[in-house]
Amino acid sequence: MDLLELVAEPLSYEFMTRALATAVVAAIVCAVLSCWLVLIGWSLMGDAVSHAVLPGVVLAYILGAPFALGAVVFGFLAVALIGAVRGTSRVKEDAAIGIVFTTLFALGLVLISVTPSQTDLNHIIFGNLLGVSWEDLWQVLILGAVTFAILVLKRRDFTLYAFDPTHAHAIGLSPRLLGATLLGLLALTAVVALQAVGVVLVVAMLIIPGATAYLLTDRFSRMLVIAPSVSAACAIVGIYVSYYADTASGAMIVLVQGIAFTLVYLLAPRQGLLGKRLAAARRRRPVQV
Repeated sequence: MDLLELVAEPLSYEFMTRALATAVVAAIVCAVLSCWLVLIGWSLMGDAVSHAVLPGVVLAYILGAPFALGAVVFGFLAVALIGAVRGTSRVKEDAAIGIVFTTLFALGLVLISVTPSQTDLNHIIFGNLLGVSWEDLWQVLILGAVTFAILVLKRRDFTLYAFDPTHAHAIGLSPRLLGATLLGLLALTAVVALQAVGVVLVVAMLIIPGATAYLLTDRFSRMLVIAPSVSAACAIVGIYVSYYADTASGAMIVLVQGIAFTLVYLLAPRQGLLGKRLAAARRRRPVQV
């Protein structure tokens, strides 16, 4: 089988085409947002929101509503609860995040255990990329487009908030509003990625691409290009490997992203572990006259 046949064969199946489109859209949107999450230090917040949407999805199933609606509602609810606990008690932010997201995630697991279902609700937890319907794909495309558009249009304000919220306030921007908007976009992005990799692995797609790009460049504008490019490539490779190796698609996408990060961590010219050692060795090398 030649390379062209290897590439074309999975695309002959409609479910693979939908899976590939969903994975690429989710990968790009997650990667763009991950640039800000890495800079601000909101990795744990991404984990919290991605897990907290689980009860919303189950309740939406029970009520016959769209999964995205329930996920978005509980995503915003999680953010509001974390802010309330942090702002009205001595509990610090990391503890508030841990309390809220574990409680909501446990609630989701309880609801799954007691909800009679003709479909396997465990797909919400672990993802069901190959089972994405056209309705699910359109949902991902619409939510992804809205999130991506807001991130791109407001990128300067979000970047200033990430680097210097005090200066952002001084020039008339509201750091509180910018932070709340980013958290809202985080909830929407979690819903987009939920279709691809499930609740458990969403946080990987929200963190790994930004962390990978952060090791490759010192300029944020380049991060916004590198992160989605690497993430989309990993999604495509992951889908193809899962097809031919008969493995879980969502998990394979995240595994490929982890491998890409490891390679960059080791080999990046300036920030890579081996790259820095080689640069240090060149600096120590005696100058020949």
